[in-house]
Amino acid sequence: MSSGLAPSAVAADVQSKQWYLDAMDATGMWKVSTGQGVKVAVIDSGVNSDTSSLKGQVLVDEVPKAVAYHVTEDVLGHGTSMAELIAGTGADGGLKGLAPGAKIVPYRVSTDGMTDEEASKSPDVSEAVRAAADTDVKIINMSVGSPYIYPDEVAAMKYAHSKGKLLFAAVGNEGDKKNPVSYPAADPYVVGVSAADENGKVGTFSTYGNYVDLAAPGLDVPTWCDATFRSYCDGKGTSMASAIASASAALVWSAHPNWTANQVLRTLIDTAGRDWPKSKPSNYLGYGLIRPRKVVESNSINPGAADTDPLSVENGTGVTGAPSPSTAPSSKAPNPTSGGQTSAAASTSDSSGNTTLWVVLGAAAAVVVLGGGAFAVARSRRGA
Repeated sequence: MSSGLAPSAVAADVQSKQWYLDAMDATGMWKVSTGQGVKVAVIDSGVNSDTSSLKGQVLVDEVPKAVAYHVTEDVLGHGTSMAELIAGTGADGGLKGLAPGAKIVPYRVSTDGMTDEEASKSPDVSEAVRAAADTDVKIINMSVGSPYIYPDEVAAMKYAHSKGKLLFAAVGNEGDKKNPVSYPAADPYVVGVSAADENGKVGTFSTYGNYVDLAAPGLDVPTWCDATFRSYCDGKGTSMASAIASASAALVWSAHPNWTANQVLRTLIDTAGRDWPKSKPSNYLGYGLIRPRKVVESNSINPGAADTDPLSVENGTGVTGAPSPSTAPSSKAPNPTSGGQTSAAASTSDSSGNTTLWVVLGAAAAVVVLGGGAFAVARSRRGA
């Protein structure tokens, strides 16, 4: 299973394709916060630290030696794209990250596209998460997905949460197919992120269920076309949404450095764009469209209790009303990431350019559309 979909068109001017930067008023937020002082672990296919946008942004020496196998050799171009979406400087026309002041700590995990030898020497997601949890990174981004649930992975997420880390993961791209549950997004203590377009509509491909917590831009978002790093393409996928959600958290945490992971997440949930009750999260957009500006630019926002998990109910309940997880193979298979090179997916975008909902609208913020039909966004996340 993959968490990024096929790029479709070469972007001549990649920054002009980053519609969500204007939609989220990144320029306004950057006057207050750029993510400075926040480190984000990118658990993916590797991160090429030599792209123009990532020079000086990747802290290779801070990767624990036990999991540092070839971390800057990106076998897909996917991990590099996620790193740039989070913290790219935009130098020489490269991708501009939503949190350009943040730093990236790369973790390359066993994935499709590797040789058997490479895969055997690379850590799996649980090993990478545990390693990252023992460092001073604040945010762990996992734009990866697998239909298998593993006890060691579940334990790793719980451990990272206990260490004060904020974890984001892509919910997957098979919502218009069999809609399988995707891990680690469905693991407890992980914030599952779905993909929305510039009008706040969920992508038809975006996997849905009661483990979707937030939505972020994930349609018509540029990424590297492949591991040759010669050009960018327009892409669709929940991978991009997870990266942009991680960058949003970096902006908030930088602006409020004394907050805990619980407080950062709670404020993102409280300020998310939605027109349904917060008490009944949507199975498609969770608590709504992520809007970090509402937190970054507020001097009066109440972050709530530092030690209370805002997702404690669902973390205790687990995934319900959804297909049973696949049985794990006897030997752990690679947990694949995707550079978005497999298959294109349909979009719900009508290209109307109505981007104001990402930054200024209050309760009436989004309409969920899937396959051309409107769905009741107030449906309980207990009944996917």
